[in-house]
Amino acid sequence: MRDIKIIVAAHKPYRMPSDGMYLPVQVGASGKESIPGFMRDDTGDNISDKNPYYCELTGVYLAWKHVKADYVGLAHYRRHFRGKGKGDAFSRILTAKEADALLDDCDVLLPRRRHYYIETNRSQYVHAHHPEGLEAAENVIKEKYPDYAEAFAHVMSRTSGHRFNMFIMRADLFGSYCTWLFDVLGETEKRLDISGWSASEQRIYGYIAERLLDVWLERNRIKSKDIPYMFMEKQNWFKKIGGFLKRKFGRHSGH
Repeated sequence: MRDIKIIVAAHKPYRMPSDGMYLPVQVGASGKESIPGFMRDDTGDNISDKNPYYCELTGVYLAWKHVKADYVGLAHYRRHFRGKGKGDAFSRILTAKEADALLDDCDVLLPRRRHYYIETNRSQYVHAHHPEGLEAAENVIKEKYPDYAEAFAHVMSRTSGHRFNMFIMRADLFGSYCTWLFDVLGETEKRLDISGWSASEQRIYGYIAERLLDVWLERNRIKSKDIPYMFMEKQNWFKKIGGFLKRKFGRHSGH
């Protein structure tokens, strides 16, 4: 059976899956008290201080530098890959045995795509966030990784994409992905001044990375499989839909 480790990014104490495949990680831990039983993302080589801007990616960076396994992944404390179990939400979280079986014919497991239908990945980003962030990342790719430019354009023209920065990925591919991703994001950082942005919009590098995962998969022709995911708490869909409509038809502060 494959050795699979999935870090579970959390910034506060929260119930964790019982399966040994999962490693609770306290993201944004720098300067804060430890959460009992959690790894801290400010261990060794780390970017914990960037958590307000990189979100769960500070946990991804920690896994890249410090977690050794055949496959490495990311989940969130309130959002997990769903398995076949029954009962409460925690009984339905993907198990190591289920993940191992799913990886028999692919190299990467991803959460099911989010479909926008009436928008492309590019237009959705522009309506939801400051557009200059995506533009800066695109320019970095054109300049430093021109062989990824076509994949970037293709992914941005789609009306669906993988979100949440969630995945379970073969270790060698994970290392290659992180090397590319954090270089692109680091260079993008140098080109932007986000000091006047809201706290939510300063999470820009997490938002950009959600789009870049598909670009990397597309360019490298990685064999992946979409699997179900679930939220551990009820979602306020009226609020989410209202927010979407406001962004779609209103005037975004970054325009």
